[in-house]
Amino acid sequence: MSIQIVREYFKQFGIEDRIMEFDVSSATVELAAQAVGVEGARICKTLSFKDGEDGCILIQMAGDAKVDNRKFKDFFHQKAKMLSPDEAIEFTGHAVGGVCAFGITNEKVKVYCDESMRRFETVFPACGSSNSAIEFTCEELFKYSKALEWIDVTKLPEA
Repeated sequence: MSIQIVREYFKQFGIEDRIMEFDVSSATVELAAQAVGVEGARICKTLSFKDGEDGCILIQMAGDAKVDNRKFKDFFHQKAKMLSPDEAIEFTGHAVGGVCAFGITNEKVKVYCDESMRRFETVFPACGSSNSAIEFTCEELFKYSKALEWIDVTKLPEA
């Protein structure tokens, strides 16, 4: 089970007990926000994209952010093409609804954090299952996800 992979991964940092598991689904931003008890924007969603022929890009972003295709193409020099659910499992070991950047051993996966999250003190990414989350500061998220860099490839809803 994918959450066990994340739990084992977090053990090396002594933070496995910080994982929250819910009796309800947290597979979408809206459901996760209800389960955690925060606004949807503070849910860290992890979207998975193709990287060339045989790689994967994971972008961790605020729950209310959407990928800006122009920014994505300018940064990655390719069009944004999401992975299929099977490809997401193949690359990350996590199923859609629980995809996260923790405990991934596939060297073809590149992880990034989007600037959209930096407006929050803490955010809540999934932990490998469709009913889990953990609360991290942005610095912790960057560190524990082994992100390569902070990027700006999203747009936020109009206020």
